[in-house]
Amino acid sequence: MDGRHEEKYYINAADHAQLRARLRVLARPDEHASEDGTYSIRSLYFDNYADKAVVEKLSGQSKREKFRLRLYNGDISFIKLERKSKANRLAYKESTIISAEQCALLLAGEYGGLKQPDIPLLMELYTKIRYQNLRPRNIVEYQREAYVYGMGNVRITFDTRIKTSNSFTGFLEPKLTTIPAANAIIMEVKYDRFMPDVISGCLRLGTLNQTEFSKYVAARQV
Repeated sequence: MDGRHEEKYYINAADHAQLRARLRVLARPDEHASEDGTYSIRSLYFDNYADKAVVEKLSGQSKREKFRLRLYNGDISFIKLERKSKANRLAYKESTIISAEQCALLLAGEYGGLKQPDIPLLMELYTKIRYQNLRPRNIVEYQREAYVYGMGNVRITFDTRIKTSNSFTGFLEPKLTTIPAANAIIMEVKYDRFMPDVISGCLRLGTLNQTEFSKYVAARQV
């Protein structure tokens, strides 16, 4: 599995408007976006009682990982389990689809359904639940606007309205009560081996500030 470069930036509303206008000329919007060009993401992160994922992020460890469940636009017919990891400044992601029924059992603390040797990612989570005491911790919700550019497999996203809930059992509920986690616009730029010059030029603004922002860590700090 090849890693991808992943850069994050704090941007303001004016920068967002300018970058959006440029990208609409060069790149194509994400095919899953609604009429306003955005879609909602809800993620449920796992951590242990020692806050392993938070500590690894805040201490700047070069090798770290986190598990999360993710659904889009409130659609519980398509739920992903993902393992996101970092190593040598590159990002790696593995994922598999789980059913709403499997998810509900997991939220209820019934982890036996994860014990499926033919699905390695489920087995890995099951093992780490047992031996690292991973448990569901916090939900993060936000709106995402995304653009893709074929050469270099570039994906540029803008995340806004970042909210959180520690009521993880409500992950599948359509009406989940959340509170603001960060008043920010986060631009993420992801690409494979190289960044095309045309996109690099498009994103060039004097006010961009690169960041190591983590939505999960922001949620835990609320």
